[in-house]
Amino acid sequence: MLSDTVDRASIERMVRQFYATILKDDIVGPYFIKALGDDLSNDKWYEHFKTLDSFWLMLMTGERGYMGDPFLPHVFIGELYAETFERWLELFKETLNQFFIPEIAQKFYRKAEILSEQFMENLEIVKE
Repeated sequence: MLSDTVDRASIERMVRQFYATILKDDIVGPYFIKALGDDLSNDKWYEHFKTLDSFWLMLMTGERGYMGDPFLPHVFIGELYAETFERWLELFKETLNQFFIPEIAQKFYRKAEILSEQFMENLEIVKE
């Protein structure tokens, strides 16, 4: 059953499933494996999940808790391409649609699209 509520629990479930999917992907998976490893239960992933949970909760509900700059870690991840962001968005949308009703999934996705556009602009990545 799709969730019609955005709360910490629903975000945690979605985020963990999303990154389990990401690690299997040939385009975006290697970036995350290089930075955080391939074991989602390690300490690096634990910290990343805590950050992502708070980040998405803040974006979607306004609940405070996330402190940081979401862009900064991406500067050091390696060379990124428009294709990388497009694939990340595609997988994110697929995961959102597995967890949330369409209206909520679309709100998440629109925020992700905006972030993606901002990141690509900041990294001077041009869409072809």
